[in-house]
Amino acid sequence: MIVYNSCPVCGNQNIYKVLSAKDYTVSGEDFEIWECGNCSLRLTQNIPGAGDIGKYYQSEDYISHSDTKKGFINSLYHSVRKRTLQQKRKLVESYTDKSAGNILDIGAGTGAFLNTMKIAGWNCTGIEPEESARNKAKELYELDLKNAEALFTLSPQSFDAITMWHVLEHVHQLQEYIKQLKHLLKEDGKLFIAVPNYTSEDAKMYGQYWAAYDVPRHLYHFSPKAMEKLLSEHGLQLETLKPMWFDSVYVSLLSEKYKTGKSNILKALMNGMKSNMNALGNISKCSSVIYIASAK
Repeated sequence: MIVYNSCPVCGNQNIYKVLSAKDYTVSGEDFEIWECGNCSLRLTQNIPGAGDIGKYYQSEDYISHSDTKKGFINSLYHSVRKRTLQQKRKLVESYTDKSAGNILDIGAGTGAFLNTMKIAGWNCTGIEPEESARNKAKELYELDLKNAEALFTLSPQSFDAITMWHVLEHVHQLQEYIKQLKHLLKEDGKLFIAVPNYTSEDAKMYGQYWAAYDVPRHLYHFSPKAMEKLLSEHGLQLETLKPMWFDSVYVSLLSEKYKTGKSNILKALMNGMKSNMNALGNISKCSSVIYIASAK
């Protein structure tokens, strides 16, 4: 059990409880969420250690590991994913200014994104902690993903792009990971980190029921301010923020179910759209944000 006495991003001891959230996916347990009064990071308190958290991922509903299409929400996710995978590829190619190169995807899941990059001609390396997901990636796409420990054995300055799609919030070794990512980037390489944004409108609408809190699997809950602070501490320059428009809808569908016990699809769709409208003029209010960074 990990109990924080200071912020894992900035080290400030001014941290305090803001709400409690329930694990709706696996255990049904409640976990406290605290906030840093300095950098505004939120964190899940009293979390299982890295060696004990595995059981909280053991669910067919945990889509990045199981690749399940069971139920309306997961089916919708798969339908939209076909489009978003190509959008991610184009984003990487645009900001690296390369149509092919060396890419590292951390938290590769069952390998769908890396397969998209492989087909486009990129030299792909993937890190995935879960053996079952690595096996699925091999079965589906003939990808040989590496375990988590392999991240710290890779050659320095060897990647044109490093991606973490909704992964950083799961990483116990937060500071060590960001330091290593800087070490692995080529001089002109780009880092792409996508995480939920608790300052979004849908997070405010749903409060403790907001599905993107996803306790205890999500160890941290980032604001744009907290992310910029974390990157800056390791000599990484935040270049821009990009929206993930579908996430507000997907998260609202889950959140509505958690809050009411019913799907309420129409209301969830409206809330997701409302959140996106609120973020149209300010990407930092989007439900999920892609942070693009480079070495200073």
